[in-house]
Amino acid sequence: MPLHIVIGAGPVGSAVARLLTGRGERVRLITRSGSGPVQDGIERIAADATDATALAEHARGAVALYNCAGPAYHRWATDWPPLGAAAIGAAESTGAVLVSTGNLYGYGPVDGAMTEQLPLRPTSVKGRIRADLWTAALAAHEAGRIRTTEVRGSDYLGADTTTPFSVLVLPKVLAGRAASIPADPDAPHSWTQVSDVAKLLVTVAADENAWGRPWHVPTAPPLSVRALAERAAELAGAPRARVRAMPGFLLRLAGLADPAAREMIEIQYQLREPFVLDSSAATNAFGLEPSPIDAGLREMITGVRTPVS
Repeated sequence: MPLHIVIGAGPVGSAVARLLTGRGERVRLITRSGSGPVQDGIERIAADATDATALAEHARGAVALYNCAGPAYHRWATDWPPLGAAAIGAAESTGAVLVSTGNLYGYGPVDGAMTEQLPLRPTSVKGRIRADLWTAALAAHEAGRIRTTEVRGSDYLGADTTTPFSVLVLPKVLAGRAASIPADPDAPHSWTQVSDVAKLLVTVAADENAWGRPWHVPTAPPLSVRALAERAAELAGAPRARVRAMPGFLLRLAGLADPAAREMIEIQYQLREPFVLDSSAATNAFGLEPSPIDAGLREMITGVRTPVS
């Protein structure tokens, strides 16, 4: 039974682990605390994935290494570089295919839909970090040291996701209250479902023709924040959604005390302008279609309404 290594037990890492075990594969899930889904076939390991030697030891014999880690927003600059380096080192020493969960930050502001052929031209600190991670992995691949690919999605929909929409809008909508978000609520925006991220990660890990390039996760046509909120209200039987734009000065004021809010300032272009992902390449290559947006919204609505035990 093949062994797969998954780094991180957030929404994506947990979804990948469940998907693999559902197919009869064996999973070793690595987090600092040893957390993750309690399920047959998933071996939960408490380890520091930035320790290249330890990670390589845990990955010995694995066919694939999925980097699904998600450092806190304000810790990207300190936490991502050692994670990326350790993953490359483990892939090199074990021969496991390195499949990384990326995002769209590295492209920077773009006119039109984003495709995988766009150059990486980040204008933010976080964008440069993500671009550097992929550049390093691709260089190792092209040098013959590792085999790798990266999967990129937009803001997530699905259970346990953390985005401006899930934090600032959805709870207010379900409570029948007006929501405020530092965004243009009517700008077209792509929303990627966590389940679709997991499907593409597992698919490209097993297909050598997919290696050496990035792939965009199959993603439904864009919806504005307002349209997404209105659909969530309909599904939940809540009053009609009321969403307004938060003035920029309020975000800067919130950033004085909240690190997460402070980190949103440099990526306002993603929220106040159209932010649209073109995922046709993955659909054409692998036959994967995006899940209905309603499925992810229902998971999120259940999460908001289910008390934490």
